[in-house]
Amino acid sequence: MSKYKKPLSIGLIVLDVAVTVFLFIISIIILSVVVPAESLEEAVNNSSGLIKYLLQNPNIYLILFVIPLFLILAANIIGLVVYVRKTTKREPAKLSDLTAEQKEKLRQELLKDLQGVPSDNPSENK
Repeated sequence: MSKYKKPLSIGLIVLDVAVTVFLFIISIIILSVVVPAESLEEAVNNSSGLIKYLLQNPNIYLILFVIPLFLILAANIIGLVVYVRKTTKREPAKLSDLTAEQKEKLRQELLKDLQGVPSDNPSENK
C-alpha cells in the first residue's frame, strides 16, 4: 500500500489542479461575456454552447461550478495549513546545537534549580 501512496497523492493533486483550473476558466469566460453586455439577455444572445446554457440556468452554474470551486479552494487552504503544521514541528534543541554562551547559561540555570534558588525568568516562577 505504501508504494501506491506517493503516485496516488500526486494523481490527486494533478486532478485537484485540473478541476480548479477548469472551474476558474469557465467562470472567467462567463464573466468576460456578462461584463461587457448591457443586460443578461444580450449576454445570452452573444454566447453559445455551454456558456449560453449556464447563463440561461444560473442555478445549475451555481451548483456545478461556483459552490464546488469554493469548496475545493477551502479544502486546499485547510490541507495547506495541515501540511505546513505537520512539516514544521519543532524538534527539541540538542546540546550540540547550542553555542558556548547558551551552554553556560543553561548550566547556570540547572545549578540554580538543583540548589533550589528561583530563577531570574518571571515566566518560570508561575
